[in-house]
Amino acid sequence: MMRIASRIHDYSVHFEEGLDFLARLDGFFVVDANVLRLHGLSALGALDRDRLLPFTAEENAKALANVEEVWDRLLARGVRRNGTLVSIGGGIVQDVTGFAAATLYRGIRWVYVPTTLLAQADSCIGAKTSLNYGGYKNLIGTFYPPHEVHICPAFLSTLSEADFCSGLGEVIKLHLMGGAELTARLTAEMERVRRREPRAVLEAIRRSLEVKIGYFEGDEFDSGRRNLLNFGHCFGHALEASSEFAIPHGQAVLIGILFANRIAVKRGLLAEQTARALEEDLLIASLVVRPTARHLDTARILDAFRRDKKRPHRQPGRAADRAAPRHGPDPGRVPPGQEADGTGAAAGDDGGAARDAPGRRPRRRAGRSRHGRAGRPALRLSRISEAGPAPSSSG
Repeated sequence: MMRIASRIHDYSVHFEEGLDFLARLDGFFVVDANVLRLHGLSALGALDRDRLLPFTAEENAKALANVEEVWDRLLARGVRRNGTLVSIGGGIVQDVTGFAAATLYRGIRWVYVPTTLLAQADSCIGAKTSLNYGGYKNLIGTFYPPHEVHICPAFLSTLSEADFCSGLGEVIKLHLMGGAELTARLTAEMERVRRREPRAVLEAIRRSLEVKIGYFEGDEFDSGRRNLLNFGHCFGHALEASSEFAIPHGQAVLIGILFANRIAVKRGLLAEQTARALEEDLLIASLVVRPTARHLDTARILDAFRRDKKRPHRQPGRAADRAAPRHGPDPGRVPPGQEADGTGAAAGDDGGAARDAPGRRPRRRAGRSRHGRAGRPALRLSRISEAGPAPSSSG
């Protein structure tokens, strides 16, 4: 178990080997309808239907109208301030139910069971909830962590390959930010992780969460160091938008990291040999949904850059670049302006620099959700661009 300190309330993360723990949970349940269909014969099937709201998890469901439905169902059940909301699903279910729990009675008890790799290895901690509004993605939200998080790899068996590898993108990002040792360990275990062996996946998730905690401890509300977690995200978000969300989030982040690293090499922040090794061993090897030439259209990408909410507003006279996290025992403690060495750096994106400004952020339009070696040529668009639709999610 992990205990995570928060200025809102401390919370715990529990690692479960099977689904039996679900029988111990009590409260009002909001469950992804697809998860309920796929796992209904487990403990989910025994849930009291009067205390259950099936939820269709689509990007356009991250709306206030669906929060209102959760409020209405909770109030109809007579839930008071000491009541508990249990949400079971991926990031969309997390956002809607987290926002509902944060705002009803100014905060009720909330238990979250993430069912996607992206949610288990990344979004389940950190306290953020986000809703789309007025045609823009993640425009409104709260900081409100669950009181408990329960992570069980058994849910991952029904994910499509695209959705599993989307989560894998964030796992890779966090291991890169955790240093050379963690990166080498993930590389060595990648075959077992890709086969979804529960113990290998659970350990990769645990390490990912430990790295993320190291970046947001002391910066829970995104005023500095936590922004380094946006590694790969500026280009990644632009690619998601330009592809109309045919490229899943974590896969887009991997491509963002590829481009960030290439810019870092050009700026002398990352050794060429390291960048090529990462490309072949981890990054390109983990891309299962590849962008088409249209998705990589320069005008569309640049327009999406301008709309991205993670892109900081530049103040006059502000230094344009920040040093990237680098591989080492404590990569997040590199002072601004210090160059990364050649032992395996991870450079920030948006021009190769990791940003730490909390400034005003432009809004982004909403859409639907969901390594080489020395002597080889440098990364080219043709190496990652292949036409083909994204596979659909199955859990």
